[in-house]
Amino acid sequence: MENIIAPRLTTLGHPQRLAVFRLLMRRHPDDVPAGELAEALALPASTLSAYLATLTQAGLLRQHRVGTSLRYGVAMEAVREMFDYLMLDCCRGRPELCAPADPKPAENAGRGSRRPFNVLFLCSGNSARSIFAETLLRDLGAGRFTAFSAGTRPQSSLNPFAVELLHSKGHDIGLLRSKSVAEFNRPDAPLMDFVFTVCDQAANEDCPAWPGQPVTGHWGIPDPAQAKGTDAEKALAFQRAYGSLSRLISTFTSLSVESLDRLALQNAVDDIALNRTKDTL
Repeated sequence: MENIIAPRLTTLGHPQRLAVFRLLMRRHPDDVPAGELAEALALPASTLSAYLATLTQAGLLRQHRVGTSLRYGVAMEAVREMFDYLMLDCCRGRPELCAPADPKPAENAGRGSRRPFNVLFLCSGNSARSIFAETLLRDLGAGRFTAFSAGTRPQSSLNPFAVELLHSKGHDIGLLRSKSVAEFNRPDAPLMDFVFTVCDQAANEDCPAWPGQPVTGHWGIPDPAQAKGTDAEKALAFQRAYGSLSRLISTFTSLSVESLDRLALQNAVDDIALNRTKDTL
């Protein structure tokens, strides 16, 4: 086993290879085009290609071709094998020796929940997709979930097409506003049980780990604000984004969140993401 694990750890010991690996972990279970990785990490294509080849050779990544594009994702079985080895051998099977530095788990992660689960949706602008998600969960999960949204680079105002759509669907839009993720990094911010990115750009950004070890997921939805054409065609793009998020959040709220442990919750969130990507193929 050491002959397998040691090369993987050595491979991840390189800062930029580690950055590639971490980005793909944030995008899991998606497979990401090499060109998007290069743009997100500001790496020359040749340099990134070398990093991807090394990570793939070590067994940490998988790759497949879609048309002319090579896509990469994390080989989770190999990653779990590496972490299991570190936990069972290096930590001697005693997780308390190797627990994260922040000892405070999210209060509601699994059994024994007493308050609604806090859920944060992130995108880059916090003007449409994350606003849709916040609003949908607030209505579909009332009493069980408290919904929030934020942007890594928030817009100064909400997208008017998004606001009009929510209004037409009968949602309360009075309290909605575009806000920065910094609001949720303050010491007095609510402790999150779940954090979801709903745009690829936000997931590609290197954000600090969230306190409390929330369950995380990436439910990337195409940006309706990028739609071209007439106002009717643009409105249709927002309708599609709303519909996609409505299906995702309906599936999420159908989970027996209160009775599942953290690992089961994470697997369920990843399954929702996998079904999303299958639907878009």
